[in-house]
Amino acid sequence: MIIPVELPEEVLKFFTKQGAVIISTIDAKRRIHCSVKGLVRIEKQGKAFVVDLYSGKTYRNLLKNSKVSITAVDEERFIGYTLQGRAKIVPKSDISEKIIQDWESRIAQRISKRIVNSIHRGHTAKRHFEVHLPNTPRHLIEVEVESVIDLSPPHTNGSKPDKE
Repeated sequence: MIIPVELPEEVLKFFTKQGAVIISTIDAKRRIHCSVKGLVRIEKQGKAFVVDLYSGKTYRNLLKNSKVSITAVDEERFIGYTLQGRAKIVPKSDISEKIIQDWESRIAQRISKRIVNSIHRGHTAKRHFEVHLPNTPRHLIEVEVESVIDLSPPHTNGSKPDKE
């Protein structure tokens, strides 16, 4: 039985602001596979919900091995976290309407943010990649978070560096 960890407030706020995350799984040859996915929701009780639009390698890997990590970084603020845990696949037919609405809202926000940022930088975008994404996910990846790793350098997060 997995007992998810309660997520600290700073971790919740950080991941809530992320448009995309890196999800890592393990393939049949025990190699790490990383993929960019959309985080839809994260809960204090240690659950994260990630949309999978294509049912590719991540999906196939999770069918055989539920171990997963979700990583995000903020290069400007020099912080980041990895959430480690176990995932289960939620079929499209079982995804709640609220999750679908949250996903649609996040996509609209991402498009708007990209347009506004382009205008501020004086660039005009020739393509809006999110417009070409499938409208609904093929399935949802529900992650029970077992541990949180702070990726910030030790001098910025108050921890002591590991001795080598």
